[in-house]
Amino acid sequence: MVALIDCNNFFASCERVFRPDLNQRPIVVLSNNDGCVIARSNEAKALGVPMGAPAFKYKELFERNDITVFSSNYALYGDMSNRVFSIASEYFPMMEIYSIDEAFFHFDDCNNLDLEAYGREIAKKIRKCTGIPISIGFAPTKSLAKVANKIAKKFPERTQGAYVIDSDSKREKALKWTKIEDVWGIGRKHTKRLQDAGVKNALGFTKIEDAWIKRTMSVVGLRLKKDLIG
Repeated sequence: MVALIDCNNFFASCERVFRPDLNQRPIVVLSNNDGCVIARSNEAKALGVPMGAPAFKYKELFERNDITVFSSNYALYGDMSNRVFSIASEYFPMMEIYSIDEAFFHFDDCNNLDLEAYGREIAKKIRKCTGIPISIGFAPTKSLAKVANKIAKKFPERTQGAYVIDSDSKREKALKWTKIEDVWGIGRKHTKRLQDAGVKNALGFTKIEDAWIKRTMSVVGLRLKKDLIG
């Protein structure tokens, strides 16, 4: 089984740890030299601030909506990342850091675990000790863990931050919900090719013949299909 822990709106969440007065208020974090937006709180997303937005073009929107703007502080984000995954590593034997705000965890002995309850326990511990909200997805493979994590993040009230794909029915439902452009490992070029072929979601991708995928996307695409099948 694989677990993926992803810190929610990580850079923005790090800033909020030291500015709790900004909870529930829109904030954005800018790149080096304050060039463009690299992190947004959910409130800023709701106001229409896109990822990568040039700061100078959105200055008026920031001011009009009272959006708090931060310059990036990578020393802080690196330290908070270490704290989050240090706590997470107490729960799993094998950790694979994927990025500053994401890590995969591999474990075999989970037959006696209620994984959703386990995930909620981990999220609660990390939030209490660091102030950082996380989402955690459990599944048989990395690609499916990515999908499970997206569901946990998208529906926090229903999932309480943790979601498990542990059956074919849940896998197929999750893949049907996942747009093809949101599948981990499928870039813009292949997204366009798949959409032209009538594939709209991840479930449709798993129904394509192996030969077509291998011819169009090489063995890497075929591996992705097998990963999504489980």
